[in-house]
Amino acid sequence: MSGHESENESERAKGQPHASEGTPPEARSAEELPAAFAARFNGPDRAAAVAGKYAEEAAFVTPEGRVARGADEIAEANAAFLALRRPIEVRPRSVTVVGDTALLIVDWELAGGDVGGTATDVARRGADGVWRYVIDNPMGGGGFRR
Repeated sequence: MSGHESENESERAKGQPHASEGTPPEARSAEELPAAFAARFNGPDRAAAVAGKYAEEAAFVTPEGRVARGADEIAEANAAFLALRRPIEVRPRSVTVVGDTALLIVDWELAGGDVGGTATDVARRGADGVWRYVIDNPMGGGGFRR
């Protein structure tokens, strides 16, 4: 870190999401969204924290191809992943941003290596400057391991 760079700037330079002490991280850029999601997924209040990464009108595509819409259905769809109680690791392949919308292609894997895939996601920057998922398709890139 240079003498002119703040600690927060250093975090941003590493592509890490922003968080205050004790609060779940927020994604201030589309590139930060996968890491912010993973930090929340791996945190203490997983279900509530993960729910905060979705836009109000978001959709989640389940491994079976069913589309869950709205907070309650998305929470139910994510419950199966959260119930495994294993940390997630994410590796963005590409993030394409146009204005306030982004397409994200992200490889992900739960600890143990037997559950994972390549997500194809669409995100949008909200009026508050935070990026959230509008469409979350964890298996959108094809292969899913279980």
